[in-house]
Amino acid sequence: MNEDDKPTGRFLASKSVEIMNLREKIVHESLKLFSMKGLLSTTTQDIMKKAKISKGGLYNHFRSKDDLFLAVLSEARKLWRERNLYGLDEIEKPVEKVRKLLENYRDRYLKDKKSFPGGCIFVALSTELDDQRPKFSKELNEGFSRLKAMIKRYLEQGKESGELRDDVDTEAVAEMIFAGMLGASVIYGTEKSHESLDRSLNALINYLGSLAPKGPGEDRKKS
Repeated sequence: MNEDDKPTGRFLASKSVEIMNLREKIVHESLKLFSMKGLLSTTTQDIMKKAKISKGGLYNHFRSKDDLFLAVLSEARKLWRERNLYGLDEIEKPVEKVRKLLENYRDRYLKDKKSFPGGCIFVALSTELDDQRPKFSKELNEGFSRLKAMIKRYLEQGKESGELRDDVDTEAVAEMIFAGMLGASVIYGTEKSHESLDRSLNALINYLGSLAPKGPGEDRKKS
């Protein structure tokens, strides 16, 4: 090979970007499939067809389906954080952070049919993998535990700052909000109804608001 035949730096950079774009495409298309069909029901043929690649093209990027799944899981976690934690850092009050989390979960996450046509991928996979792939199931459950802990931490901080009544059981409320989020995802994944999703998440938001301390004279007005 003479000097004129050697690939240039620009060519190599372009090829590298092309390879990375193909890898990302495989991950994103697989994420959609896993959210709709689950891991076990999605075949490599499904992935190849959706990503428009050959079997060799798939295995050039991923050693196995499990290897691909771990890449999808990493991307799904990244998207979850980007969508659901959006704007929380700009909010000072802890309970308002929980409210914003629920709003983001409703509007920025679950309603994103392009990325998650089957609803929350973590919810879709958790039941399926419980017995079949306990290692993967454990990773998903650890994520759920971190979410519950975050909600509980904000609620406890809100109770200390006076956003919540003194008699509020923050652990029970955190469990209720977490269960409500999972339930809303399951229902939305089945019905694909924005109205149903809005009702489910708005009920949680309204319940959160009902836990605030009552204003002076409020009890007398109700009686």
